[in-house]
Amino acid sequence: MRLLIDHRTVYRYEGQATGIIQVLRLTPRPGDSQAILRWRVDVEADGAIKPFTDVHGNLAHMFYADGPLGEVAIHVEGEVMTTDTAGMVGPADERVPLAAYLRPTPLTTPDAALAAFARTVSHAEPLDQAHMLMRAIHERLTFDPDVTHAATDAATAFRLGRGVCQDLSQVMVTAARLLGIPARYVSGHYAAPDHPEQEAAHAWAELHLPGIGWVAFDPTHGICAGEGHVRVAVGLDSLDAAPVRGSRRGGGTEQLLVLVHGREARQPPAPGLVDAPDLFRGQEQRQ
Repeated sequence: MRLLIDHRTVYRYEGQATGIIQVLRLTPRPGDSQAILRWRVDVEADGAIKPFTDVHGNLAHMFYADGPLGEVAIHVEGEVMTTDTAGMVGPADERVPLAAYLRPTPLTTPDAALAAFARTVSHAEPLDQAHMLMRAIHERLTFDPDVTHAATDAATAFRLGRGVCQDLSQVMVTAARLLGIPARYVSGHYAAPDHPEQEAAHAWAELHLPGIGWVAFDPTHGICAGEGHVRVAVGLDSLDAAPVRGSRRGGGTEQLLVLVHGREARQPPAPGLVDAPDLFRGQEQRQ
């Protein structure tokens, strides 16, 4: 499937911000499931941008701006040819020891309830166990964009029984590690045929299974990652793989708009997407 991705993130500050530093994990790597036909990252602000590869092997950019700036707009546009590999990621440049994906982080530390839930998912075959875990999370947690926030940890989201894809993915990562399965968080895009225009990027989980390697599971939709998924960055949790993460001095209150449009190349584009900065709604980047 040939997918067109248009991803725009706009920060608008109440005052003038200085000393802006942002890490942009917005560029997908080629792999068995995706070939990058073209990809461009533009920052619409005066500053310097430098590419680098982070510890997880993600292709990233560091953006620096002394300022003062009242707005920073980041526009990502590209075309990816995807292949359905039944969720199997295939070989890649792995820079982190597998054992590191078993350790908890502040966002993936379980409580007693989440640990008890993980113990109920049991199967002799690791692949079947992983599918059972994904289905159990998909059935137990309801998608709800209004109850959690960017800093919500997996245990809290599990207790609430609701959240966005960031929450469901971190619950799956946490539960898999409790079962002794190395797991990592993935940020990327999902070109849903019924709603191509979204207010955030997407997220899912990858589990490392014996004899197979990394397999991608999307608990939000209850499916393995397929042709509609574009894999961008991985990490121990959502902070490691955040599309945009940074700091600044001053600027006061911040408004954030994120709009993502992912569609199959043969579908017509949504009108007015590039002109979206005038439609501020204060959304967080965590679909």
